[in-house]
Amino acid sequence: MRLRYALFLSSMLAGGAGAEGIAQRPEVVAFIHDMKVRHRFDPAMLERLFAGVEIQEGILAAMARPAEAKPWYQYRKLFVTEARILGGVEFWRQHAETLSQVQRRYGVPAETIVAIVGVETLYGRNTGGFRVIDALATLAFAYPRRADFFRSELEQFLLLCREEGLDAAALKGSYAGAMGWPQFMPSSFRNYATDLDGDGRRDIWSNPADAIGSIGNYFARFGWRTGEEVAVRATAREGDYAPYLGKDLKPASTLAELRRLGIEPELPLPDASPVKLLRFELEAGPEYWLGLENFFVISRYNHSALYSMAVYQLGRAIATRKGG
Repeated sequence: MRLRYALFLSSMLAGGAGAEGIAQRPEVVAFIHDMKVRHRFDPAMLERLFAGVEIQEGILAAMARPAEAKPWYQYRKLFVTEARILGGVEFWRQHAETLSQVQRRYGVPAETIVAIVGVETLYGRNTGGFRVIDALATLAFAYPRRADFFRSELEQFLLLCREEGLDAAALKGSYAGAMGWPQFMPSSFRNYATDLDGDGRRDIWSNPADAIGSIGNYFARFGWRTGEEVAVRATAREGDYAPYLGKDLKPASTLAELRRLGIEPELPLPDASPVKLLRFELEAGPEYWLGLENFFVISRYNHSALYSMAVYQLGRAIATRKGG
């Protein structure tokens, strides 16, 4: 721990030398003061770090065009692709022992973990090119719509760098500040990242075992139900389903309730099953699904029905191609 803290101090002292950043902005000054009071950070070190941070217009532009704004038939083509399916089969082959270990420990199927890595980073090949400190500071201080969330994540990032002995000025990730193979936000790292191989570090950047274990732990902690389905395709007669199609993905209706409206699952489910009615736009018209509790658990990774369905369908395609 002393070595990690020494490395963190060294990186903070070196950060931002010679640059003109946002350290003197009132909101940043207030943030630095808060970090001093609440977490005993040295304000001079934080000032040096933020002196090298500038608001990144490219990050703000990326936030304005999320993939989740696309219709399903376009979104699906981004993630459920032949390249990702083949990549997933190969990733599974390379890490079969670790995936089996994690499945036994956490109850989360290998196909779901593989699909997360495939959707998030193309199996570790694209973990993001933005400095995490730039991304989080830009969104914390120049993105009012979600400033509170990103200020909290910036706080969590500085804490994890201190705890793990990481260079806060060097770590890279997505334009939203997500990191490593599983693209964890800093709060997710601190709460759910695991040292699966027992080497004393939680390394989601270059250690596949820790990345795989961390995803398994994440879903287990959010209530993954081992052996249960994720989603079931359904047929629907014409009707007004708007009251059941809200953005909240928590299963809050029973199958019996939806059956009375003309919804029928294509696989047998008990009438008492809690379900969430989902509608996805295809080029030929809408497609209906019933999301179960595990679908909701996947959505804790990204609060989007499109995202959860892409993970589910990619995982199923990988397992089918692999022969699982």
